[in-house]
Formats: sequence, C-alpha cells, structure tokens
Amino acid sequence: MARVRVAREAAATPAAPPVVPRVSTRVSTWDSLLVCVAVYLATSVGRIHQLFPILGLFKPALLATVLAIGLYLLQQHGQRNIGRLNSHTTTFLLGFVVWGALSVPFALNQGVAFNFWINFVRTVLMSLVIAGSVRDARDLSRLMLVYCASTVIYTGVVLSRFQLGGGDNWRLGRLFFYDANDMATLIASAMPFALYFLLGQRRPAVRILALFGMAILALGLIRSGSRGGFIALLAVAMFVLLGFTTISARARLMGLVGILAIVFGAATDRYWDQMQTIFNPREDYNLTSDEGRLKVWKRGLDYLMAHPVTGVGGENFAVAEGTNASFLSRVERGHGVRWGAAHNTFVQVAAELGIPGLLLFLGILVTAFRSLRRVARRAARAGPAGADLSRLAQALMAALIGFVAGSLFLSLAYMDMLYTLLAFTIALAKIARPVRAVPVSSI
Repeated sequence: MARVRVAREAAATPAAPPVVPRVSTRVSTWDSLLVCVAVYLATSVGRIHQLFPILGLFKPALLATVLAIGLYLLQQHGQRNIGRLNSHTTTFLLGFVVWGALSVPFALNQGVAFNFWINFVRTVLMSLVIAGSVRDARDLSRLMLVYCASTVIYTGVVLSRFQLGGGDNWRLGRLFFYDANDMATLIASAMPFALYFLLGQRRPAVRILALFGMAILALGLIRSGSRGGFIALLAVAMFVLLGFTTISARARLMGLVGILAIVFGAATDRYWDQMQTIFNPREDYNLTSDEGRLKVWKRGLDYLMAHPVTGVGGENFAVAEGTNASFLSRVERGHGVRWGAAHNTFVQVAAELGIPGLLLFLGILVTAFRSLRRVARRAARAGPAGADLSRLAQALMAALIGFVAGSLFLSLAYMDMLYTLLAFTIALAKIARPVRAVPVSSI
C-alpha cells in the first residue's frame, strides 16, 4: 500500500518545466573582443582583404587574430570562461589536431605536413576563440550576420569584376582565394543565415538587407556553374522545407520560391545542360579521365590502404598524386603529371590522416549535428522563451548540411568556413547549457 501511495503522489506531482538557458537582463553589446572576431571572420571567410588590397596594408587578419586571442585570455569569466567550451565536438576537434601532429613524421613530405599543421592549429585555435567570445544568442546572431554579410560582399565583388561570355567562359573560374566550386559551397552554407535574418527577424531594415543578400547569393551560385553547389542548394532547400520547423511552412515556402525564381530567371541553357549531367553523365570527364573525380577517389582509397594509420600526411594528397608510380610512364614520355586535389573532403581526410583521422573528423561532424538537434529540441519544449535558440540551431544545421553536401565534391577538410560553423555550434551549445533565452529582436 505504501508503494501504491508513493506512486500516486508521484503521478500527481506536476512535471518540472524544461530547463532552458537563462540570460542576464543586461543587454549585450558589441565589445572589443567581438569586433576583433568579426574582423577575423571577414578576412578568413569573406577574404575581404583580398577583395580590397588596400586593406592588406593594415594586416587585418594578423591583427584581428592576435588581438582576439589576447582579449579572450583577459576575459576568462562568465560565458567567456574557457571551461564553458567543453563539449564532445570540442574533444573530437582537439583530437583531430593532435592526430594531425602525430602524422607529420610519417608524411610523404614532412615539410608540407608541418606547414599544414601549423596553419591548422591557428584555424582551430581561432575557432575556439570565436566560440568563446559568444556571451548570448545576440552575440551569436551578430557573428552569423558577419559570416553571411562577408559572403554576400565576396559574391557581389566577384560578380562585378568577373564577366562571363560564350564558349568555355560561360561560368566563373579561379577567383579570389576560392574557385567557383568553393564559392558555391560557401554560398550554400551562408544561405540559411540569410533566410534566418529574412524570416526570423522583426526589424524591417535587417529583413530587406537579407532579401537583397539572398538574391546576390542565388545569382552567384548560378554564375559559379557548380554542380556540387547545385546539389548543396537542393540539400539545404530540402532541410528548410522539412526540418526548419521554427519558421512557418508558408514563410519557408515563400522564401524558397523567391530563391528558385532568381535561379530560374538567371540560369542559362548552358547552365541547365551542365546540371543535367548530374543525372545523365554521358561522357563526363569525371567518370572517364584519369584526372576525373571517380579515378581520383579510387586512388585516394589506394593511398589509404597503403597508409591506413597515419595516411600520406596533411595536405600531402597532391604529393601522392605527383609521385604516383602509375604515372611514371607519362613522365618518361615527356608528359606532365597533375599534382591534384582529392575532390572529396572525406577521401582527403582518409588519405592524408588515415582511418583514425577520418573517424575523428566524422566524430566532429556527428557530434556537431547531435548538439544542434539537442539544443533545438530542448529550446522548442521551452515554448516562446526558447524560440530564438531553436531557430539558431536549425539555421546552423542547414548551413552545415550545405557545407557537407558541397564538400562531397571538393577538398575542404581544413577550410575556415567549416571551423567557423563548428565554432558557432560550440557557442550555441555553450549558451544553451544554463537556464532562459532572450529574444534576438535586434542585431
């Protein structure tokens, strides 16, 4: 009887309300650390110093990096305490860095591998600084705005400076730092942020600018002529339609219709002919040529089988290609050998850092998606108080989906755009940990 009484009392006790992040009543503002991080994002992702060479005289990337690290170390309190960055994603990320260092002595070219690792340490370190600089949802939305705006500016400058023509000049080629395919993936990762500001913000000025930026991004994606970018766009569109539940279905549908209207209005017959080869490859060089993606991927798996533990070394895929014994007959006949890229991020990691490196890389992505899904679900259960966090989580999921889809055809394993998205993910998990969300009504 006692057990029955206890059970009845427990059933009668109301369930505790879901715990959601609590943010202090003090409204966060731009401070020196956040400004330095924003400048770093504009240079590392948006390459703004290469778009406008006069900015290079002031070394904005170096200056922002040094100042951001210094300011972050001086502000180890509250949400900016380094201990707040503890997460499964952070653990896998640091493990990936350590494994990159361990693989250096076994690389085909140790000098290339060491230089890669030094640069990669800087990228990961700044990723943690970006995550650490975020104090609340407003800070995160500000940095997402910088990421999106930098991509819009980059795309707009490219469209204004590189003119297209007939023949093989129908699409963009080598640009500032990125090539057309890289730019298309960057655009696919930034579009969800533009959609977030277009449909999830209340300020008319922000929404108008987001709409204008969305149009530029859509036009840039078309001009890139990238099939991988087109697939990334489709992946993002599917997630927005089916998974972006924090924005009404009507608003999502209207936003996607607007994007598609720009796409269909700007796309040429040559563009659609190129996209049709995705489903009807015919004589696509990617399937027939030794330099096509299919045979490159096969050789990448061969490099993995030959070096299953440590791989050929960071950034050494091109070295493996250039020294491949099967191409020696070409050299003997006086033909050159292309020191090419892997054209697939996962093949790149597997070939360069071996099976352990690939597992760590997959761990980074899987834990990032799980973290975002967990934040979205918990915030959704909190009702209106958690709406902004849930929208931020779903926008980041869409951005990561765009990156992953595009990276299936590109070598982007160590690019800043990925580690910036991961920084946002770690930051969101951090601010969602304690207890009540504040609406992100203004930037």
